[in-house]
Amino acid sequence: MSLDGKVAIVTGAAQGIGQTIATSLARDGADVVVMDLDVARCKETIDAIEKEGRRALALPVNVAEWDSVKTNMDQALKEWGHIDILVNNAGITRDGLLMRMKEDDWNAVLQVNLNGTFHCTKACLSSMSKQRSGRIINIASIVGAIGNVGQANYAASKAAVIGFTKTVAREYASRTVTVNAVAPGFIDTAMTQGLTQDVKDALLNQIPLRRLGTPADVAAAVCFLASDVAGYMTGQVLHVNGGMHMA
Repeated sequence: MSLDGKVAIVTGAAQGIGQTIATSLARDGADVVVMDLDVARCKETIDAIEKEGRRALALPVNVAEWDSVKTNMDQALKEWGHIDILVNNAGITRDGLLMRMKEDDWNAVLQVNLNGTFHCTKACLSSMSKQRSGRIINIASIVGAIGNVGQANYAASKAAVIGFTKTVAREYASRTVTVNAVAPGFIDTAMTQGLTQDVKDALLNQIPLRRLGTPADVAAAVCFLASDVAGYMTGQVLHVNGGMHMA
């Protein structure tokens, strides 16, 4: 699954799953543009990419704002000439039961998770269309498929990302731009590490493989979809959840 000569953009890549995705793409041969709100936080990701012998570029992007996205996508094109892979990973949560959910928390999650995916996809499609090749991978969630108590905003945003993925896949298949999604289940990150043992045990009882996923599990699916091996796949959702949800 060589990505030699490819340029990848990963949003929200300063830490967590995004950082692992960016590093994994570099390990497979891609040069990586790391987009995040705070480029100072991207140093660890940049160092990891460069240790793989690949070029790295950090750009300060607020995916919720079109002007920020467009300016920095244009900068990436100016620096490296082409964009071959886009991973829409940036996302936030603002959890709460629906009756208590503030409108600002609803809007913030939709603005980043859904509108951010729209902004970044739109900003790179012209370039990909002209070169008649491209890979767009959107990070959705198991919650977008099955829902979750206290996450109406997050679930709505991720379900919408899945619908968005399928539509853009149909629109740009004729340009050989594939658009797919990866829907992680419960992944062992800083957020899940903060859960109580009782909550963790309850989660594990719902997962046939009896373990939480790792960022590397998600990154492996992304790298597959970014490669030529997945060239005949578009509009698909890869569920990486240990069997918790079987679509």
